[in-house]
Parts: sequence; C-alpha cells; structure tokens
Amino acid sequence: MQERTSVNNPQIKAIGKLSQKKYREESGYYLIEGFHLVEEALKAKAKYREILATPPALKRLESLGLEFDQDKLIKISEGVARHLSSTKNSQDVFMTVKINQPEHFDFNYGKWVLLDDLADPGNVGTIIRTADAAGFDGVILSNRTVDLYNPKVQRSMQGSQFHLSLIKADLPEAIASLQAADIPVYASLLDPQAKQLGDFAPQAQVALIIGNEAHGVSADIAALADEKLYIPIKGRAESLNAAVAAGIMIYHFS
Repeated sequence: MQERTSVNNPQIKAIGKLSQKKYREESGYYLIEGFHLVEEALKAKAKYREILATPPALKRLESLGLEFDQDKLIKISEGVARHLSSTKNSQDVFMTVKINQPEHFDFNYGKWVLLDDLADPGNVGTIIRTADAAGFDGVILSNRTVDLYNPKVQRSMQGSQFHLSLIKADLPEAIASLQAADIPVYASLLDPQAKQLGDFAPQAQVALIIGNEAHGVSADIAALADEKLYIPIKGRAESLNAAVAAGIMIYHFS
C-alpha cells in the first residue's frame, strides 16, 4: 500500500487537477468522492486507477466487504483529503475512474433522454438519476451540455453513471439513428403546435428531448422531432424546472 501525506506530491497534484475538465480530458480519468460513489463503482466493476483514503475511511471501506485491488490503494493524510475534496464535509475516500465514452454507438433500441445544451450541473445529474430510477436505457448529452464528469454532476447522479449508458454525441446524428430504428423522438417545449403530455400513451421505446434551462429546445433540434409535447401548467408559474419537467415525462413513458 502506498502512502501520500503531502499536497505537493506530484501524484496528488495530478489527481487534484482532475477537478478541471481540461485535465480530465487529457488523462482520460475523473475523480469521484464519497463511500456511496466508490461503492457503486466497485459493484459495477468500473475501471479505475487508484483509491485514496485516510486511515479511518480505509477501515470503513474495508468493512463494506467489497473487493478492490490493494495495489491501487493509497493511504492519505487528512490534509491531502481536504485538498482533493470538492465538498465542505468530505468522507475522505476518493477514486480515479476511467472515462468511458465509446466513439461509436448505435441507438437502436430502448428508452432515452436527450439533453440539448443543458447548463446546470444539478439538473443534468438529477435527470440522469431519474432516468436510471425509471428504468431508461440511457441519456444522450449534446456536445454543449455541461461536462458529465463535473463534480457537481457526479454528486447529483449519485452513482447512476454506473447503471445506464451515458453518451456524448451530436444530437442530430443521434436523433437520426433513433428514428431509423423506429424509436419516436419527442421534444418538450412550449409551442402552439405542441400536444399535451397526456395525449401520449406510454411506449416500449421512446426518446425525450429536454432543452436548455433558459432557451428550451433549440429550433433546429425541435424541427427534427417526430412530435412536440408540453406539460400543462395549472398555476401561474411560467414554466417548470428542467429536471422536474424531465422527471414528469420520464415517468409518464416508463
């Protein structure tokens, strides 16, 4: 077992840089934090480079009864844990996980959520977690949607990234692939031509497009959808939060 007690250690410095998208992309790894996420990664047999934990956190990790590679374990000081943590109340356990983004993917079956340039990490993570809970097959993120490996997205997903397919893709290409497989694609937006959600019956296969928090589904993407739908608003609110709207639609079609 290795041990690292200084934040100036080159390995610790490199791991700390994984909080930045640039270094995640360069290294091909991202950092997760907390017992639940590490446990979910181990259960899913995710590929990882190292596990870092303080002595008390290591004891707790070992008590979970999960298998992990002792050669990849690094014992760290509380100072190093504070340096690596993205939260105020760290659980002092971390893992560097390999980014799993296939270059090619066929969207030829199942239920999908498509995210059109969403900017809020909490919304993205919540939608992915909801899709996981509802039994969807995956989430397709546009190239301009917030980075999937952002620490805030990780916390919001709560390990759902290990349960379903998460694909970063060109949305027009993904939509064309879905439609070629006879999977209907529905865009959620406020539009005079849109139909109420209740007009649609649950289906075995479906793809739902969720738009940017401020601008909604872009006109170019909406034009590619088979149908436009909306959730009726009965009060005086102008609109629903993107994650809430996505949750309503996901469960309607689950």
